[in-house]
Amino acid sequence: MKKIVLLFAAFAMTVAASAQTVQESKTFDNFYIGVNGGVATFTKGHKWMSDLNPNAGLRIGRYFTPVFGLAVESNAYFSAKPLHGVPSTTVKYLDTNLLGTVNLSNWFGGYKGEPRLFEVVALAGLGWGHMFTTSADRAALELENAKYNDLTSKAAIDFVFNLGAKKAWQFYIEPAILWNLDASDKAGYGTMPLYNLNKSAVQLNAGFVYKFPCSNGTHNFKIAELRDQAEIDALNAQINSLKAELAKKPKEVVKEVVKEVAAPAPVVETREVKVENLVFVTFAQGKSALTTEAKKALNEIAEGKHVQIVGTASPEGSKELNDRLSQARADNVAEYLKTRGVVVDEATGKGVQGTTSNRLAVVYVK
Repeated sequence: MKKIVLLFAAFAMTVAASAQTVQESKTFDNFYIGVNGGVATFTKGHKWMSDLNPNAGLRIGRYFTPVFGLAVESNAYFSAKPLHGVPSTTVKYLDTNLLGTVNLSNWFGGYKGEPRLFEVVALAGLGWGHMFTTSADRAALELENAKYNDLTSKAAIDFVFNLGAKKAWQFYIEPAILWNLDASDKAGYGTMPLYNLNKSAVQLNAGFVYKFPCSNGTHNFKIAELRDQAEIDALNAQINSLKAELAKKPKEVVKEVVKEVAAPAPVVETREVKVENLVFVTFAQGKSALTTEAKKALNEIAEGKHVQIVGTASPEGSKELNDRLSQARADNVAEYLKTRGVVVDEATGKGVQGTTSNRLAVVYVK
């Protein structure tokens, strides 16, 4: 029971993590369809080369996250050799399964915004098997008292290659094991479903999959942009305006900015500050996490440099919240710079600065 609880908890955590990193799927997003084919043979009591049973199948599925999904697969089997020459129909047996799919590559390696060239996917589930027979077939097999509809199960590993510029196509190779779980005896008295190697088959198939276009403009999951692009554009315009003003009055305006940064008095009075000494870092509303763009800007600060950091917030929210948020922004910038060997002399949160959007951290590079 403890193992089941832990497994469920891991499943829930992974689903939550996936949902936080990708855009929300619409109803008909992330569906796919595929065909496959190969050969199967009984796990025990068979002749490897003479008892091979060719099959062909259709698979339709959907991924709900980059890790977890569901698929329905139906495979038709054509050889009568494993059943001693009967049944006489063209399709001898049909096995249809509901499969849970787990992308192990994305689970353990994370989803990077598009599928990898090579991935490993696990599949498992339950199904229904039906044997096609005629009256003559049943007499020959002496199966009048037996079932022709069986509970089945499948477990498989797909070795997947994602193809094409848009990764819309997949080619996979799939070794699998198939069980007939119907443990009823010849007299028809049933028992509990049983995973028994004596009532199983091994199978090797290959297949192609086409992933339908999604509402995000791709054929796959897309990493969510956890910020408003219009807001970012407005912040960039504000930063460019500030830089233009600083460029016009470097001795007056920049010196006032540095005073707001709370630089020690001797530094303000003795060191001339230039526009290129200031690095502006933007944040999404209510957030203090560094974006990829923010890290790229901070990476321009050379190792060993001394800096002072001021975090700010925009007018939305309470004073207490904005004070904490501005300090968190300054602290996150400071921690990132320290990992790069930059010396942080001071990191201060100033709360709300001005009357418009001011979700910034200003870094003064000495």
